[in-house]
Amino acid sequence: MRSHSRQSSRRPPDQTTGLRGCFVTGTDTGVGKTVLAAAIVAGLRARGRSVKALKPVITGLDEPAPDPDWPPDHELLARAAGCAPDEVKLVGYGPAVSPHLAAALSGRSLDPSELRAGIRAARAKAETLIVEGVGGLLVPIADGYDVRRLARDVGLPILIAARCTLGTLNHTLLTLEAARAGGLEVLGVVLTPWPPIPGPIERSNRETLERLGGVPVSTLPRIARAESRLLAAAARSLPLARWLG
Repeated sequence: MRSHSRQSSRRPPDQTTGLRGCFVTGTDTGVGKTVLAAAIVAGLRARGRSVKALKPVITGLDEPAPDPDWPPDHELLARAAGCAPDEVKLVGYGPAVSPHLAAALSGRSLDPSELRAGIRAARAKAETLIVEGVGGLLVPIADGYDVRRLARDVGLPILIAARCTLGTLNHTLLTLEAARAGGLEVLGVVLTPWPPIPGPIERSNRETLERLGGVPVSTLPRIARAESRLLAAAARSLPLARWLG
């Protein structure tokens, strides 16, 4: 797989405006994409950077938050960015299923052009833009349009959130393959939540992903609560300056 690492230097087609930022995706649902995105936003704001957070598509709005310490994704990102939740999401659905099924169940189709317009507006207003996807790269959003296409429309390099436990090698290497096959620039992989004392599996997974994936692998520790100061503190473990200037 290392032969693909050269492709990570390719810029998305519209990476010419000087906008800084990234698109946060994951190897699966529930792997820490939103926590990673929120930590990046909070960490940058703690350094005095102006940051806009965007969650173009969100599902599961009808479901209660499973953990009182962690609000729904768009609310968490809004809290980290210091804005209203409605400024973060573009399209939202009630059912807690994949976007294409949520649209069908809701009787409200999702038009990719609506997403593109919202992304263009966000890019125009932002100095630094942190965008979180939904599910993994090949999750369908609408007919002929998936998260990988969404990432290309955003036009920023991607970060991949992944578990640090058993099973992450296959999921993460497949995600890297999908990203590079789609012409996306990969900034790195972030394993989360990283334990205070990593065991042999965690240490081996990190080394193996760097070696086989040809990509820098960072870690993000477990964060106790959705508080900006805790998110920003955790972000100190991330190479924000290397990723975002």
